[in-house]
Amino acid sequence: MKKIDQKEKAVVIIGSGAGGGTMAYELTKAGIPCVCLEAGPFHKKEDYVNDEWGAFLQMAWLDARTTSGNWRVAKDFSGLPTWLCKAVGGTTTHWAGATPRFMDYEFKTKSTYGNIKGASLLDWPITLQDMEPYYTRAEDAIGSTHRGGRAALPANNNYKVFAEGAKRVGYKFYATGPYGTNAEPYDGRPGSIQDGFNFQGDKNGSKWSTAKREIPRALETGLLDLRTHSHVTRITHNKEGLVDGVIYRDVDGNEQRQEAQVVIVSGNSIESPRLLLLSESSMFPNGLANSSGEVGRNYMRHLTGSMYARFEKPVKMWRGETMAGFCADEVKHNPKRGFAGGYYMETLALGPAFLSSFLDPGAWGREFTDMMDGYENIAGMWIVGEDMPQSKNRITLNTDVKDQYGNPVPNVHFDEHKNDIAMRNYAYEKAEKLYEAVGAVQTWRTPPYPSTHNLGTNRMSAKPKDGVVNKWGRSHDIKNLYIADGSVMTTGAAANPTLTITALSIRFSENVISELKKGNI
Repeated sequence: MKKIDQKEKAVVIIGSGAGGGTMAYELTKAGIPCVCLEAGPFHKKEDYVNDEWGAFLQMAWLDARTTSGNWRVAKDFSGLPTWLCKAVGGTTTHWAGATPRFMDYEFKTKSTYGNIKGASLLDWPITLQDMEPYYTRAEDAIGSTHRGGRAALPANNNYKVFAEGAKRVGYKFYATGPYGTNAEPYDGRPGSIQDGFNFQGDKNGSKWSTAKREIPRALETGLLDLRTHSHVTRITHNKEGLVDGVIYRDVDGNEQRQEAQVVIVSGNSIESPRLLLLSESSMFPNGLANSSGEVGRNYMRHLTGSMYARFEKPVKMWRGETMAGFCADEVKHNPKRGFAGGYYMETLALGPAFLSSFLDPGAWGREFTDMMDGYENIAGMWIVGEDMPQSKNRITLNTDVKDQYGNPVPNVHFDEHKNDIAMRNYAYEKAEKLYEAVGAVQTWRTPPYPSTHNLGTNRMSAKPKDGVVNKWGRSHDIKNLYIADGSVMTTGAAANPTLTITALSIRFSENVISELKKGNI
């Protein structure tokens, strides 16, 4: 691994997930030395724990956060509004593996949906056509099944129940992918052993993550200085307003500084805006890259909910992959349904520990215990759809609560839009009908979990007044500051976001490389 002097002006990447890890590989592959600052440790596959709560405690970002707003998560999990990871690979080490692309209309929601009261809709400054080659590159990197001639995963029982229900209610677009776990050996990773446990970590190594692919390959170039246990607290700038350094705490809690030529922020939709806000100065009194006032705003988490159904006979949903089943029939814009945008139905299997915690937090009684007692007879699905961006949904600094380094913690504020509620209720009804069509004797509507899809807060825009970064992920305000993570998403679409974050980061890396070669940054 390359060692870069702290006084050397380097390309500094903050975070190593789908955004930062991808940028690290693309830049070092192009011959550009990089420092990558990661707040967590580097877990290898042999380190992963095949236990739900054990893995959660091993990998989750558990630093203090606060919550406000009318969403149920604020009541059920006030100190854990988001379910993210503190580790090399970021939240690519904790993801189900779903890799659908955005639809064409989802890049132009303002034009498609029109004015929706309370929503801060905005068309993306890029199109599906712009993204298609990068989607293909990202799918090839991830090894997405059903793409590029790669084999599909076999159907497990959870999917078979799901697919038969979809067929009986008249749905047509359902399959076991696209999915980011290998059905067969690919790209140095083995095929899945269908052990039912690779949601958090993957001891078998068949699922893609930047900890498995991009970071090791970046290290192999000899141009990556990966510093784990390095928690960034501030980005500094010079008198010209260009970023020039990154302040971080090392594993011992000591403050360090890395000089920077370019800074790429890839901390996720919570920590990235928080860092920009913490980096205020007399020149940037409202935080870095925030002349628009949009840093932290338009937080999205996807419209989510789960449906579980109990049957007379065993399903054993835990066998096989966690989310290897999709139904895309409802991914369309059809305002006649009573809402804008669309949603996916995706198979989901939680172990008994997680299911009992998330089925209905705080619930007890005969109905609840009957459902849990019938665990081996349960099938499950997750509903994930587009939620409306709202300016008031935002990340701010809570100065009343401080983190381990004495800095204000992020407050995550989220109020559900009436469009979100209408979509969820419609989706619940459709999910119930799907399971009832195959003989469910009991169904359960599960409320949203702590957010795993965190989007917006540093959104991409054509005009500087409307967002934080341009179509290349480059700050409108500061030419040597980039952001590459889910926070740049202008709107959230219905698709699980990891593929799109990866594709965007490949695209952004081309601009960084070009601008460095031209001497513009």
